[in-house]
Amino acid sequence: MKRFLIPVLLACATGAYASYALAGDDMGTMNMQMKPSSSKPAADTALSNAEVVKVDAASGMVTLKHGELANIGMPAMTMAYKAKDAAMVLGAHPGEKVKVRVENVNGAPTIVKLVKASS
Repeated sequence: MKRFLIPVLLACATGAYASYALAGDDMGTMNMQMKPSSSKPAADTALSNAEVVKVDAASGMVTLKHGELANIGMPAMTMAYKAKDAAMVLGAHPGEKVKVRVENVNGAPTIVKLVKASS
């Protein structure tokens, strides 16, 4: 009898507790807005330091020697990237220090922002 009674009592007790928990507010009125934890830019908007090595305006490619691109999990290296906007390619010059944002666009690492680094 004990073998049968204990599981039944446990099932009833947890069922009652779960019903009580589910009977509460639906959380639709809770403010779930997240606030930044510091004054640093969020990792998903941060720019990385780089140097322009080569510009190929015809193909829209810019070769960069860059630091880690944490948002896409890429270590520091020198690599050619397609620029999302052709104007970025025209404004870049070999030897220039820049700050870049590279994101995966349609499966390819693509420069989505490129600005001259302040001196």
